[in-house]
Amino acid sequence: MITLLTVLQFVIVVIICIAVLLQKSSSIGLGAYSGSNESLFGAKGPANFLAKFTFIMGILLIANTIGLGYLYNHTKKDSLAEKIKIETNASIPSTNLSKIPSMPQNDTNASK
Repeated sequence: MITLLTVLQFVIVVIICIAVLLQKSSSIGLGAYSGSNESLFGAKGPANFLAKFTFIMGILLIANTIGLGYLYNHTKKDSLAEKIKIETNASIPSTNLSKIPSMPQNDTNASK
């Protein structure tokens, strides 16, 4: 099931890329090669159809991504974070607070 959804993910991404490239923009994109489509898509051409199609494909991409994440987390019970071994470093000596020297006392007579 995960393999099928992964293949579907790639197919959806390719379809979205093609749909975005076919949309008319300031630099025309690949829309210049689509020819005259006013009779098929209406007076505005394919712009409205491609915008809706891209939106629907984007929703399908998000739903597929969430589905893949859900299925992957339920089939793979182990995590990489759980596999990390924490090694203790024994070369760092522990500090003993009794060996710390005391602060020198101020001698008020020596400054005069």
